[in-house]
Amino acid sequence: MKKNFEKGFVAPHPVFIIATYDADGTPNAMNAAWAGQAGSNQITISLSAHNTTENIKRLKEFTVAYATRETAAECDYVGIVSKNKVPDKLAKCGFTTTKSTKVNAPVIDQLPVTIECKVIKLEEEFGDTRVVAEIVGSVVDESVMTDGKVDFDKLHLLTFDTISLCYREVGPSVGDAWKIGKKF
Repeated sequence: MKKNFEKGFVAPHPVFIIATYDADGTPNAMNAAWAGQAGSNQITISLSAHNTTENIKRLKEFTVAYATRETAAECDYVGIVSKNKVPDKLAKCGFTTTKSTKVNAPVIDQLPVTIECKVIKLEEEFGDTRVVAEIVGSVVDESVMTDGKVDFDKLHLLTFDTISLCYREVGPSVGDAWKIGKKF
């Protein structure tokens, strides 16, 4: 028997690490889960008041890296600690950065997949800033690739479980899209 609940949920939530440069040029990053792909080459992210949000408004460019099983603690750390209180938070958790070649934003060296983004639209709504950006490129570590493509079995992507408030790993393939349903 099914039960009714007052509150629903949407799953899975990607665990994104949003990276920008502060006004003085130092790299900054935060953990964000209220995000998703919007069409073939756009991303949308809902952000509350953070240094990163202000940096995105100022620069109109940023990077988004995927959190992985191997970097779960580091990715959680950059989400729970503000650069206002811990100015060297990236170094403290062992993250180093390289400047993106496509946007004015840092790429976190320890995260294997990073997408490079340019803001299309910023909207203030519901007390948050909704960012819509064009994906203009990506940087992928060869260690998570097979035959020239990102291999999810090697990547170990994390999702945020809003019910249990934990991170979960994306699991194995269950079938090929646009093929498994052909049996009907």
